Amino acid sequence: MEKVQTGQVIEFYSNSCLVKTKFGKFECIAIKNIVVGDFVNLEIIQDSKKFLGKILKINQRSSSLTKSYNGKEKLFAANITHVGILVTPKPKTSTEFIDKWILKTKLSNIEAFIVNNKIDLNIDKEYRDKINTYKNINIKIIDCSAKYGNNLEELDNYIEGKCVLFVGNSGAGKSTLTSKIIGKDLKTNELSNDQGVHTTSISSLYELPGNRKIIDSPGMRDIEISEYPKNKIINGFKEILESSKACKFSDCNHIKNEGCNIEKDLLNSVISKSRYNNFIKFRDHE
Repeated sequence: MEKVQTGQVIEFYSNSCLVKTKFGKFECIAIKNIVVGDFVNLEIIQDSKKFLGKILKINQRSSSLTKSYNGKEKLFAANITHVGILVTPKPKTSTEFIDKWILKTKLSNIEAFIVNNKIDLNIDKEYRDKINTYKNINIKIIDCSAKYGNNLEELDNYIEGKCVLFVGNSGAGKSTLTSKIIGKDLKTNELSNDQGVHTTSISSLYELPGNRKIIDSPGMRDIEISEYPKNKIINGFKEILESSKACKFSDCNHIKNEGCNIEKDLLNSVISKSRYNNFIKFRDHE
């Protein structure tokens, strides 16, 4: 077995982590800024009972996600390729929640898609219109029922070759959906040690056949976007960004301005009112 190996962090606890390499899984002392999903170089050390890992280096990340904690942005996962936003008619998912996550993923080099969960429930026109808003801007949407297992095959096929994080409001079915896909109850995870101690992890990465990876991070619901500069917000609204290129003036603020193409597209229903309102709200929030 090689003394220095490359692996990926698959479990992260408060002061330790579990790293998977081609030679097995090794418990390591967590180092600063390491998170689940990180690829690392580690040195294998043998103590009196077992092999342990010493992390030497965190390799370059293709993407990373943060969440607000006590007023500060804290990194919580790395190397995610896609975020699945759970949208449900009950409890009702707001467009603000959806648009925040579309914005955050766009600015984090991650692709967002929508999981339209609870299709077993009756839905009204308002909800159908909400889903169509995102279909119209070419966001991938997968209809399913996590509770009854309806159409999970399409979702399973879609995440092949991807590393996915699911996000949703309380009651949206995130734990149910993730548990169905990975075939494991997510209430507790076992840290591999001689005592077999069960400890709730902060985050976990599950590897499935077909090069599917799912990162489960408890507590990932609403997010703050106040850390983004105002001029970056429009990047999370691709149809608004495209429309803005035809505005008469380059410094147009898109609020009742002469020659504003966005307002024209809004009037003609090319741009949805909810997307426009969220864009202005996010951009001009003080």
